[in-house]
Amino acid sequence: MESFVLYLFLSTVAAVYLLAALALIRLVLRRMGYLAAPARWQVWLQRIVLALACVGLLCFAYGYFIEPYRLEVTHVRIESAKLLKGTRPIRLVQISDLHSDPKVRLEERLPEVVAAEQPDLIVFTGDAINTPAGLPIFKRCLTRLAQIAPTFAVQGNWDVWNWTDLDRFAGTGARELKGEAVKFDVAGTSIWLAGMPVGGDWISGETTSAHHQFDHTLGAIPPDAFSIFLYHYPDEIEPVAARHIDLYLAGHTHGGQVALPFYGALITLSRYGKRYEAGLYCVKQTWLYVNRGIGMEGGPAPRVRFWARPEVTVIEIAPAS
Repeated sequence: MESFVLYLFLSTVAAVYLLAALALIRLVLRRMGYLAAPARWQVWLQRIVLALACVGLLCFAYGYFIEPYRLEVTHVRIESAKLLKGTRPIRLVQISDLHSDPKVRLEERLPEVVAAEQPDLIVFTGDAINTPAGLPIFKRCLTRLAQIAPTFAVQGNWDVWNWTDLDRFAGTGARELKGEAVKFDVAGTSIWLAGMPVGGDWISGETTSAHHQFDHTLGAIPPDAFSIFLYHYPDEIEPVAARHIDLYLAGHTHGGQVALPFYGALITLSRYGKRYEAGLYCVKQTWLYVNRGIGMEGGPAPRVRFWARPEVTVIEIAPAS
């Protein structure tokens, strides 16, 4: 379905610009006297096509020059009976998908924005760089974040598949979770934090993260403890929810990176398509938050965002009222 929608969108855009080019050619030929004056309906059709082409150019300019720098801070509150009444809420900041390029975008500004939220805990849910030249920028940003609050990270698909000889997290002060669960104390409240690097192929839906790997990573968590799971894809929500994890934090979808009003993400590269494209969801007793990320897809993909602003998520975890 996602492929069909994307193909339809790109075909529509291509058709508009092809018609616009033909309209301009006909206009030039008429001015040169090679074509007769058009009918009234043809004039209006040409005006509509040219107007759509101009709107498209403005949207592209906005998506390239403006929206990638319009950082949005999203505040979310969840409650849990596993937190003792009377204890203060835990404040967690999630960032994801920095996709750092050699050109600095939001990496210099990001630590100041996060620090203003006074987090108890910071997590990064994968996809650090688009190119090795972006690694110093990513590391500088993560180092500054780790000086604000304890910071934990997992690898995303770009980290696992590309430049595997580069250590994204060494020397930053952030702790990478490689299929383990750790106990973490915040203001007298103990929580458990688990994380795994991605495995498998999101295109085919196959995964190397077999159920026994989830059992190994999540099995050590006491059932009465509040638990958080970090994983780049949202695709493992069902097996994770079956293991009674309280909060699952993911990224990867970029909120579509290019989305349409009233429709949302054109493509998410998720096994579930648009079901978990961005934001907060509840599956069984597990909360899932899918962060839109900070950066943009690497490789030949254009560095644009439209209707899917870069996002920092602030999650307040409070005792049940």
